[in-house]
Amino acid sequence: MPRPNSQKPTAAPKQVQGKRGAKRRQPAERPVAQFHEWEEPDSFDEALRLHMKRFDETSLLLHRAIIRPGETFHADTLKGWSLGKRLPRNVASLDVLARIEARYGLPPGYFKAKLPHPGRAPADQAVRGIAPAEQRRLSWHLPDDFARRSRKERSEILEWVRTVIISGSTEYRRYQADAAKLRYGLRFPSLTGRKPQGRPAPIQNQGEDGDALPTTSLTRTAKEAPPRLTAELAELIRFKSSTLTDIGFHRNGVWNEETIQQKVEHLGLLFGAMHAGPDDAVSGLGIPAGQLTLALLVFPRTWDWYIQWREARRGFFTRWEVDMLRLGAALTRKRTGWLRQMPELATRLLPVEGLLSEADVEAARQDWDMACDRLHAHAVARAKEIERVARVHRDPFEPILPVLEADSPVGEYRKIADEVLRLAPDPDRYPRAAAETARAFLLIRLGLHLGLRQKNLRQLMVCPRDRLPRSERQLEALKRGEIRWSERDHGWEVVIPANAFKNAGSSFFDGRPFRLVLPDLSGLHRHIDEFIRRHRPVLLGTIADPGTFFVKTTKVTSRTAEYDQNTFYEAWRLVIQRYGIYNPYTQRGAIKGLLPHGPHNIRDVLATHILKQTGSYERASYAIQDTPDMVAKHYGRFLPQDKSALAAQILNQVWLAA
Repeated sequence: MPRPNSQKPTAAPKQVQGKRGAKRRQPAERPVAQFHEWEEPDSFDEALRLHMKRFDETSLLLHRAIIRPGETFHADTLKGWSLGKRLPRNVASLDVLARIEARYGLPPGYFKAKLPHPGRAPADQAVRGIAPAEQRRLSWHLPDDFARRSRKERSEILEWVRTVIISGSTEYRRYQADAAKLRYGLRFPSLTGRKPQGRPAPIQNQGEDGDALPTTSLTRTAKEAPPRLTAELAELIRFKSSTLTDIGFHRNGVWNEETIQQKVEHLGLLFGAMHAGPDDAVSGLGIPAGQLTLALLVFPRTWDWYIQWREARRGFFTRWEVDMLRLGAALTRKRTGWLRQMPELATRLLPVEGLLSEADVEAARQDWDMACDRLHAHAVARAKEIERVARVHRDPFEPILPVLEADSPVGEYRKIADEVLRLAPDPDRYPRAAAETARAFLLIRLGLHLGLRQKNLRQLMVCPRDRLPRSERQLEALKRGEIRWSERDHGWEVVIPANAFKNAGSSFFDGRPFRLVLPDLSGLHRHIDEFIRRHRPVLLGTIADPGTFFVKTTKVTSRTAEYDQNTFYEAWRLVIQRYGIYNPYTQRGAIKGLLPHGPHNIRDVLATHILKQTGSYERASYAIQDTPDMVAKHYGRFLPQDKSALAAQILNQVWLAA
């Protein structure tokens, strides 16, 4: 491979007298290449030996040439690099690599790209005044020469990394970070199955598109709901989720597991706000825990206080308040409302200062149906009023705008997967890091091919080639899909029963399972094989196999290897932070202007790509297992200029044919 050297030839290196009369060779100030054609080696040590040979230098001679007086870098270290016994790991070693590249006229980063772990942060990249936990998050995103830069540059880099990569600089993320500092919601661990060990699991904020967004940096511990309120909510859940209703009761619709988790979360926030003290930062009502009851939801004043309290915190109304009011209306609906069918709850009501008087409580006890009628009419009317003025708090497209604005959104997003492979470590030397990289690659690739919601993707089961796949009935019972080898189609296929999807009743499924044979493009089948055979066991370690395709990196103390909603979101977000967002200081990252985001945005990418190519909402809906109406409302970013450009492509054919 040719590598031109523009340096002018110099005189041969001088020989000086050694200790015992032997002449020691001195390095030339500007060495001359002995040849300009070579076959590019893959490994770091082979590349170093090759270029030392090109310039007729030994490791000792090279050491004399690049190590300055007073520096402690030992010649044996350089020799160990050339023999493959050692590897550059710290900031000083990487600086030496840069000097060698400059001496031999090689492009910056040439040797680092050939290291078995090219994306690894230097071992001693310490930043003063930063806690170890944040240090670990920052180290990947700091340039190798960070410590040698000026104080102003270091401050600028840290601010950029914290703002753009770590937190994401959207208005909604800033609001979310501030809101998360005050944790007021009540927890129902016996209902959600989330029994925290030590620090409680984070309460989530509900996104405008219906997806829950994990919050971090919580400074206040959420309280557990009182037993009586927990028992009431458990009875509501049983009513809305059991196969058959109890004799004498009537209902309209059934809640699935995701809906149950969502409603528990939302009601926990409502009652947590009511329980919080009026004088603290939350500014709640200060209702004692023993007085909290679902019967409080039968009063219009309760709902008006809550929606106005939320509006005051955020600054405007959103569809979140509309959905909550519709829940209140559903609970008090004639004949099928659960609250309407539970008049005995009225006996648990007590007056609340500033909210409910003794007369209000007594009126509800005397005529429960009338109280439910008032609330139902009030909730329906309020929902319509708020819907007219509700604003979208966050633009779901904002973090991925550079992708959606590209001519080929899928092609643009695919660059992230290519970047993952570019920085992949050697699996023989770094098995765990290589396994995490393989997982990151397949997260992006399968996300782009399948277009699934995060629940269906993280719950996807795996069946190795040598095992019998699960039947459709077994998958229906699990409400999960499976990735398995298809002998008929000679490829990996994904099969998911219709009842596993959030929109199982959609016309897209018509009661039939989702099935897709993954194309063997860019070695996808090989990557899946290697992940199942080699990398997935490394991630599992000694922890029991949950059977899911994607598993967490486990430790001896890990309770489970299966992802939940929060951990899967954070895993995807970490991939975007490391490989997706272009970092001008490290020259890593695939896409300029990208911001941190979760797996749900992959559906926006797919829908927008097909809309730009075809203009068809129906075809776009096929890519994300949904309906054209849902694509138009929530997923596709199909702007007027995109529509005009697509029409122009067809019309321009007339002029090209002339």
